[in-house]
Amino acid sequence: MSEYAETPRTSMAEGPDAAPAGRALTVADVLALPVLAAGQPEVIAGAARLGRPVRWVHITELTDPASFLKGGELVLTTGMPLPEDPAGVRRYVDELADIGAAALVIELVRRYHRPPAPLIQACRVRGLPLVTLAKDVNFLEVTQVVHTLILGSQADAVRRTQRIHEAFTALTLRGAGPEDVVRAAAEMSGRTVVLENLVHQALLCEPSGGTVDEALTGWERRSRVTPPVDRPEVGGPEGWLVAPVEYQGERWGRVAMLPPPPSGTPTLTVPTAPTAPVTSGAPGAPDASGGSGAAAVTAAVFGPQDVTVLERTAMALTIARLIHATPWERTAHRSALRDLVEQRHRSPADARARLTALGLPTEGTVFLAVLMDTRAPVDDTGLEPRLSEQLRTTGTAALVGTLAPARLGVLLALRPAQPWRSTVEHLGRTALEVDPCAVVSIGSEVTDLAHTARSFREASRVAEATRPGRRLPAGRSYHELSDIGLRRLLYALREDTRVQEYAERQLGRLIDHDARHGTDLLTTLRHYLDAAGSKTGAARLGGLSRETVHQRLRTIERLLDCDLGSGERRTGLHVALTALDVLRDGGAAT
Repeated sequence: MSEYAETPRTSMAEGPDAAPAGRALTVADVLALPVLAAGQPEVIAGAARLGRPVRWVHITELTDPASFLKGGELVLTTGMPLPEDPAGVRRYVDELADIGAAALVIELVRRYHRPPAPLIQACRVRGLPLVTLAKDVNFLEVTQVVHTLILGSQADAVRRTQRIHEAFTALTLRGAGPEDVVRAAAEMSGRTVVLENLVHQALLCEPSGGTVDEALTGWERRSRVTPPVDRPEVGGPEGWLVAPVEYQGERWGRVAMLPPPPSGTPTLTVPTAPTAPVTSGAPGAPDASGGSGAAAVTAAVFGPQDVTVLERTAMALTIARLIHATPWERTAHRSALRDLVEQRHRSPADARARLTALGLPTEGTVFLAVLMDTRAPVDDTGLEPRLSEQLRTTGTAALVGTLAPARLGVLLALRPAQPWRSTVEHLGRTALEVDPCAVVSIGSEVTDLAHTARSFREASRVAEATRPGRRLPAGRSYHELSDIGLRRLLYALREDTRVQEYAERQLGRLIDHDARHGTDLLTTLRHYLDAAGSKTGAARLGGLSRETVHQRLRTIERLLDCDLGSGERRTGLHVALTALDVLRDGGAAT
């Protein structure tokens, strides 16, 4: 077995022709260029650090090349000046690593046909990528191609940075809200961007190339292991690019740009580092500077333009926080509620991840929708912050937010054994204190977050069937589905032309007869129906003799061409009369 047989070699014969827009050229990008790929490059050490940016290319045949470097160079050599003794090799590599060389590329054509073991070990210990070329390569042509790409990339970077500044300036000048700012950041960077507050609740999430579920699942735990920063930096085990967001000179939260998930589309051509456990310093050992090198890879995912985008995002959010008076937590609750009510989430998993990231329990929970309709706009009543504080004080998990100008929504998230009626009663009383004519309605309990839209629809139907100022059920400050009888159902349908046509078709001829002749047969019919088809009862209700009622009923049967002895016919007329009452008085009795 050869002295480096255990070293994982990674062929770089395929890959991009240049760095993706928005980030610097990396070692991986350069090795994939045709001019170098022709030499059949193989990565012998430092595979996890091929994401390092290449600032320049330097050809050297000196024993001390580091004295001519500034850092970030890709060093090309035939290996002719490499010291013979292991100590000299280590010193050679140490100097390159200390100055910050991007990688060492050695041609195995003239002096060596295989890389020396001391060189492999030294590069592994210092975490310096070592690449061998099996065939002769024109180093001058390599420098020309790479330098052209670097200079062109720098010019493109200046233009992209200018466009970034112009875009965020335009957002600020038009008073864009936080949603617009975060969305613009995600679109410009092509990364998922998340805005969170100081307690690690994700208030806004704009996914890019992934889902909300992927971005926000386990958010608080993942966020807490990502340390705070004073300026845009990559940190944490997942390699997030984060920047602080301030408000009136104090830290308010932070904005995070997430790298693509492992299963997502890769941005870099980076070989996989060895995973087998090996002894440090032996062939196949990981770099001494750190394990799998995941942090280096994710750091390289973000380029200077990503940092610029995040800097301008944080600045624009600070300005937006000053312009828009509504607290962003409240805005986040409103947005989350509307998405639930209108079922705008891409999947149930996305909905659960988003609400969990907002601090709402979603597992083993009973959900209940509550709607409050007010006469004045909700923002003018102060009801929203008052209810939020009331629920927070009692430790009740909930989302509170305006769904329409005069409609406030509350989604209660309760433990299965937790009674909800007392909670709703307190909310209802508070709403009635603010607006005595407010209508508080509830839907039914659901145990699946995906069914909360149904609970809100039920609450909305209750509200539609309830006239403002209607007398409340005894001992309650709210209305529920079981309260909806025929009259309130017809009140909810009062604008439906089919209901109007039905009432006119059933009773129109009788009403016209009363109008032409000055009679009151409609009242007699009402008394008869209220008495459940009893002529004696109708006579008592109308203060008439039984014979008079009998005659009037015969006239009604003739005018309506019906048999009042039929229970089905009486039911139809009763519905028509109730609909007529609702249409005439606006449901005052409902």
